[in-house]
Amino acid sequence: MKPSHLGHARQSGGGGPERLIPKHGGYRKLKSFQVAQLVYDVTVRFCDRYIDRRSRTHDQMVQAARSGVQNIAEGSQASGTSKKFELKLTNVARASLEELRLDYEDFLRQRGLPLWPRDDPRRARLIERRCTSAAEVAAWVREVRDSGRSGQERASTPSTYPGVAANAALVLIAVACGLLDRQLAALAEAFEQEGGFTERLYRTRRQTRSAP
Repeated sequence: MKPSHLGHARQSGGGGPERLIPKHGGYRKLKSFQVAQLVYDVTVRFCDRYIDRRSRTHDQMVQAARSGVQNIAEGSQASGTSKKFELKLTNVARASLEELRLDYEDFLRQRGLPLWPRDDPRRARLIERRCTSAAEVAAWVREVRDSGRSGQERASTPSTYPGVAANAALVLIAVACGLLDRQLAALAEAFEQEGGFTERLYRTRRQTRSAP
């Protein structure tokens, strides 16, 4: 008997059917998406506080952060019919976050603020905190800024902490970029080994024609 529909036309190596259009989407469960979305929320908060809303830099930073999130989601959604398109969009997300990283570094350099080195313990502490919202990141920034200062010093200093906030955003961007690098490597390997929609379509047609 011929299969009832093309999505289950071929048995996979494990005995299960190969789907013509495999399960796709599910981007909200991707760690890369979750961290990129946090970077976006943190960037919107950061830009509204420290970058002139009328400046081009404000819009560029927010749009770069948004691009990171949107392209991960769009690539995941497109993966059902085009692994090549998923690779392309995931790479666009990675490039957008790299652009955003440079904007934050420019912010620090142009204001004479220090850029935390890779071995700065604050980087590891922020990662270990596993913040899930911009508000949690902001609370951590306040803790770092106020640590080691007396109550009188805290009361006399401004409530904005651009240097710590920018470095915190850079830490999160580094995490997101690392996750995307691994994701891109896995996608490329899968594409090389399994092909994409065209290859699945060919296998499905061949199996359908040869079925008794």
